[in-house]
Amino acid sequence: MKRFLIFLLLIFAALALIYHFRPEWISELFSKTKHTDELTLYGNVDVRQVDLGFRVSGRVASMPFQEGDEVPANALMAYLDKQPYLDQVRQAKAHVESVQASLDNAIHLVKRREQLLGTGGIAQQDIDDAIMSQKVYAANLKEADAAVGIATTNLNDTELFAPADGTILTRIREPGTVVREADPIYTLSLINPIWVRAYVSEPQLGLIYPGMPATVYTDTPGGHPYQGHIGFISPVAEFTPKTVETTQLRTDLVYRLRIIVDNSDHFLKQGMPVTVKLKIKS
Repeated sequence: MKRFLIFLLLIFAALALIYHFRPEWISELFSKTKHTDELTLYGNVDVRQVDLGFRVSGRVASMPFQEGDEVPANALMAYLDKQPYLDQVRQAKAHVESVQASLDNAIHLVKRREQLLGTGGIAQQDIDDAIMSQKVYAANLKEADAAVGIATTNLNDTELFAPADGTILTRIREPGTVVREADPIYTLSLINPIWVRAYVSEPQLGLIYPGMPATVYTDTPGGHPYQGHIGFISPVAEFTPKTVETTQLRTDLVYRLRIIVDNSDHFLKQGMPVTVKLKIKS
């Protein structure tokens, strides 16, 4: 009897050591003894972020939004001092008028010389020169019209509009700042699309497929679940990132998933840990 008790104590001690150092072995042991039609994954929310800036340089005249403000799509987020670009548009249009006047005069000159050609008072070379001058002014007019288009585009680019619904994550500049082309002035966190970055082990890879429905749960007490689907399965294996909480070894090779949330809202934040449940077909 005494030996039996010692044997049991040794078994319990071994199980305790295994549970402490290799808990996944215990999990796999029990998972094999019971059937489940649900796969549970753990991941983090990924939100797209956009750095917004102007396509032209200038002095920032207005930035009406602050950090944390929700911005609808196509909202005017900022604009530059327009005066330099208004002057460029006026200058380009004035140049068009000047070239147009020169072209009209060249056309009139060609007609007059063609009328004088039959009288012998003008040489053919004079007509050829007038025709060539007319063609040059016609080409210059096209160039001037293109310059007006460029100046107008630059004027329109002094206004910055929101590309989609989102939340101001960072207000980088302030009114009065002189910025260069593409200098970011806001960082916008997009409300949609929002997805969850999760990882699945190689033995579980055959249980999932693109488009597979998924339910996403947050740790918020009383928070409602979100519906989504698998939008991407990486074809390349990688080591589990240390930031991902799984019941398996962090040194295991896993495959990255992207679960797209179909009914996302502003409660889902960048980096938020979530639980994903997938229904497995029996």
